[in-house]
Amino acid sequence: MTSVPSPLRPLNGNEMICIPAEIPRELREIDDELKAIYHSNNSVCIWVFNSTEDRNSFVSRSIGMNKHERSALYDESFR
Repeated sequence: MTSVPSPLRPLNGNEMICIPAEIPRELREIDDELKAIYHSNNSVCIWVFNSTEDRNSFVSRSIGMNKHERSALYDESFR
C-alpha cells in the first residue's frame, strides 16, 4: 500500500471527507444504522450489528478505544 500525502487543509469540524473507493455490493446493501465505521492510519473497520440498539451501545462503549480494544469489545459482546 502506498501512502499519499493528504491535500486536505486543517479541519475545524462540521465537515465531510469522502474517500473514493469501490465498496462491495454486500456491504452497500446493509442498512447504515447497523454499521459502525472507524479508521486508523492504515485501515478502515466496519462492524455490522443485528440492531440499531446494539450498534449504538457499541459506539457509546467504545469511545476512546483503539482498534484492538474495539475489536475485542465487539467479539466479547456482539458475536
